[in-house]
Amino acid sequence: MEIIPNLFYFRLSYPCRYQQGIPRLDDEDLFDLPPNTLIDNFAPMHRQRNFAEVRMGWNELGLGVQLDVRGKETAPQGRVDRPRASDGITIWLDTRGDRTGHRATRFCHQFHLLAAGAGDDHDEPICLQSTINRAMEDAPLFRGTMPIRRRLCSGGYRLQAFLPAEALNGFDAAEHPVWGFFYAVRDAELGEQTLSVGAEFPFADDPSLWATLQLVK
Repeated sequence: MEIIPNLFYFRLSYPCRYQQGIPRLDDEDLFDLPPNTLIDNFAPMHRQRNFAEVRMGWNELGLGVQLDVRGKETAPQGRVDRPRASDGITIWLDTRGDRTGHRATRFCHQFHLLAAGAGDDHDEPICLQSTINRAMEDAPLFRGTMPIRRRLCSGGYRLQAFLPAEALNGFDAAEHPVWGFFYAVRDAELGEQTLSVGAEFPFADDPSLWATLQLVK
């Protein structure tokens, strides 16, 4: 049994590449992020297998997230009052990227991109923001619209969401291009897939466990 996970020997930094012209609000897809925007979690290094692929891109308007889940036999399930128990992805972002403290600051954000949970039948996608447990100070909660699209396909789904710059307290790509970053994909059938460490570590509360995301133009 490993005492220290393999990925603790590295400080992972992921490029988040500039994407012109997103989001496309009048299109069925908000965007189509290319292969070089993949966020690889190096699952074989810690003897895991992925069921999801995560891609991310940015521009001055905000941050795009694309999730592809494969291997399902049923439609995604969720409820807006239980986002961490719903099918989808949670994204943690620190727009200052400090990663030295164990408690979140006002620049740390938690977004739940749910493949289902909204609507009268709880079968529509939705993007939610919530506060981070034990934070020294909460990031402002965004009250505007966060566009999200879901497309069902054989054996899974594609989820696309765009987090507007106004929803990201401290967004300043010129002065602060390096952010703290973590994700956790959840699925009732397939389990949980994370960026690095698993549920045995408090990644949801502790920014020092996050990787870094570098906004590249």
